[in-house]
Formats: sequence, C-alpha cells, structure tokens
Amino acid sequence: MAITLNSGFTMPVIGLGVWRMESQQIKDLILNSIKIGYRHFDCAAKYKNEEEVGMALKEAFNRGLVKREDLFITTKVWNSDHGHVIEACKDSLKKLQLDYLDLYLVHFPVATRHTVVGATDSVKGEDGVLDIDTTISLETTWRAMEDLVSMGLVRSIGISNYDCFLTRDCLAYSKIKPAVNQIETHPYFQRDSLVKFCQKNGVCVTAHTPLGGATANTELFGSVSCLDDQVLKGLAEKYNKSAAQIALRWGIQRNTVVIPKSSRFERLKENFEVLDFEISKEDMELIGSMDKKHRTNQPAKFWGIDVYA
Repeated sequence: MAITLNSGFTMPVIGLGVWRMESQQIKDLILNSIKIGYRHFDCAAKYKNEEEVGMALKEAFNRGLVKREDLFITTKVWNSDHGHVIEACKDSLKKLQLDYLDLYLVHFPVATRHTVVGATDSVKGEDGVLDIDTTISLETTWRAMEDLVSMGLVRSIGISNYDCFLTRDCLAYSKIKPAVNQIETHPYFQRDSLVKFCQKNGVCVTAHTPLGGATANTELFGSVSCLDDQVLKGLAEKYNKSAAQIALRWGIQRNTVVIPKSSRFERLKENFEVLDFEISKEDMELIGSMDKKHRTNQPAKFWGIDVYA
C-alpha cells in the first residue's frame, strides 16, 4: 500500500524509522527488514547513523535483495544546517551512498547556530538555552529545499514538526509545496486538526513515534505509553493482534504513513503485518476517544526551550 504525494511520487504507508538504532545493529536490521518487505526507510542526519544505513543499503543492492528504485529513502536537514541546506543534503547523500533522495525534510522549524555541515550540533548559550539563529527565516530554508529538487538531488521535499500555522505559511510562500509533514501522532496524541488541515491541503502526514515511543520514550522523556491502555489491549484481543499492530493500523486508516522503529526482528515482522485486517468504524471511533493530547517526544528537556510553545 502506498500514498501518492503531491509531487507525483508514491510513498509506502509503512516504513522503518532508524532513530536510536545502534550502529552495529543497523546492517542486520536493514537487510532483515528488506527481506520482510519494508521498502521505506526514515533517516536523519541527527540520528548519526547515515553511514551505517548507507553501507547496509549498498550491500542490499549488491546482493540483489532490492533495487534502488524499489526503495523510498527519507532523511532530514538538522537545525544547525538551515543556512547550508544544499551542502547538508550532499553530505547525507554521500553517507547514504545514494545519488538522490526520495524525500528530504526540514527536521524542525528552527534554525540554530551553525558549526560544521553534518555535525548536527545543538549549541546552547551560557544560559543553557538553545542558541537560535534569528537571521535565517524558514522561507529562506525552504527556498534552498526547492533548489534541491531542481538540482535533481531530491524527488520530494517536506517539513517535520510543523504546526498548523507554520504549515500554512509554508504553503503560502512555497513554489514547490511540501509533500509531507512528519509529526508525532499516536492514539494518545492524535492532533486531529493538524492531520485534517494537512490532508485537506494536499500534504501527506507521516506519523513519527506512531506507537507513542513505548519503553524508549518512557525512559528518555518520562512519558506514558498508549500501548498499555486497556482500550488498545482489548482491541488487540478482539482482532487477534498486538496493541502495537492496532495502533499502527489505526494510523494507516487515518490515511497517515507510519514509521515505527524496532531493533528486534520479531517486532520488525509484527509491525509490518498490519495490512491484512481492518479496524471497524466503531472501533476507530473508540480509539479516537483515547486522545490525551500527550506528547511523548520532548526535546525541551535537552534544549532548555520548548520549540512547540
């Protein structure tokens, strides 16, 4: 299953996110996921594992497991490279050992102090607050993103972690419309207004953290996992699926793309097996009633400033 983007290219509705994947695990995880059927991989310069992903992809191509044109590869420009978008994209392409990207995203709607291209620093001032660069507008960043398309380095461009108003602004000033807005959304953080706004205006929504971060975000941010909710557990029993599969299928039936992350083979396989059943309208509404407006990914913990405020 795939969604056709406003750029005309298709994007598989389920992908594998590589955030927090250990470098030594990536080769086996990528190769195994391709064997399972994954064709969509979500990367970012900030994840600091593009080189390992690139080596894994090269091996997959060399072994004939898949062809480049069969895959959909996403990566993202980090905050500190907003003034160096083209150089940052070329750096990611080099690390990934690719000639082009299927999708390149602005990782966060904030430019911060630049250090070295690809370093993905989050420099803070003496006050412990993220050092934001107020000389670079999001429109300036977007113009450089558009240049990447005309240069043939990127097929589609998009945004990430943008709210309704920033998305509206991007739609207003863009010559090439954002194809995707990648945001945190899951049963405990549904963001229905933002999802509907994007979809109404032809912007595909990709759900990062579609399982609410589960154990990893609980440990990192102290957040609550929706997978422990009795509603999801009850539906899992009803459909003979796991709570994670119910959450992912719910996301797909909202017409969003889901990119769960897992470092365990059995979970990789489980997360991919969500296309063989359908949640009823009544049960979709039941999950809809679970919304707690609970964001689990909180970079403010590290940046000293809430960029979502």
